[in-house]
Amino acid sequence: MDRKGRLDLDDLREAITDQTAIVSIMYANNETGVIFPIEEVGQIVKERGIPFHTDAVQAVGKIPINLAKSTIDMLSLSGHKLHAPKGIGVLYIRKGTRFSPFMIGGHQESGRRGGTENVPYVVGLGKACELAKKNMEDENTRVKALRDYLEKRILETIPNVLVNGDRNHKLPNTVSVSFEYVEGESILIMLSDLGICASSGSACTSGSLEPSHVLRAMGVPFTAAHGSIRFSLSIYNTKEEMDYIMEHLPQIITRLRDISPFWKDYLKSQGKT
Repeated sequence: MDRKGRLDLDDLREAITDQTAIVSIMYANNETGVIFPIEEVGQIVKERGIPFHTDAVQAVGKIPINLAKSTIDMLSLSGHKLHAPKGIGVLYIRKGTRFSPFMIGGHQESGRRGGTENVPYVVGLGKACELAKKNMEDENTRVKALRDYLEKRILETIPNVLVNGDRNHKLPNTVSVSFEYVEGESILIMLSDLGICASSGSACTSGSLEPSHVLRAMGVPFTAAHGSIRFSLSIYNTKEEMDYIMEHLPQIITRLRDISPFWKDYLKSQGKT
């Protein structure tokens, strides 16, 4: 990928060989929110006669997806990303796509999976999808404006900060920022004490002290990748909450930089001490 987190489609073409059994690409990156050109990817894959799967966990409910007019063969989504209960998900399989289940159970699921359906969670996911469709316009107008407002305030207020990802092609709710010379985990702890929920990189790698492999692949400097956090907004957020974040975030960064030897070295190199 490039500095903005966009995929190199020539690399994809070169990676596909006669031995390729399936191609799986995220619909949108879970750290930066960058939306990938899935239909272009699908076209490349389908020309080679290979099944195409997309992990659309981040995208479903945020942006319109029309599978009837798509090159996607399989799509997975997770309920908790659109306000359904945790522990329920969907694997969409286009009719005619060859499929071999990992776990084989009874015949009640047509041989596609084992286990009993979690009916309350299925109903919850169905309702969440219904609400997501109803609120899609709000997601892509008001929530997007909140995202832009928060990004703008951060850039205007705090020095040595980067907004990660292609700002013109990303999910309407995702803010990924890197603060140089501070630790992301320290930022999160101080935000949490104020009742502000954020995350550091991917939830799948929470607890790791390594900088995000996504940001490193994008060429984000090591000094900034360690200080990366992500805000994930929703239709339930307000401008007042963005102002509350900005009331405290600059002070948190200043406080952490004051005790950072790397920040002191940076200021010295700039002749500011």
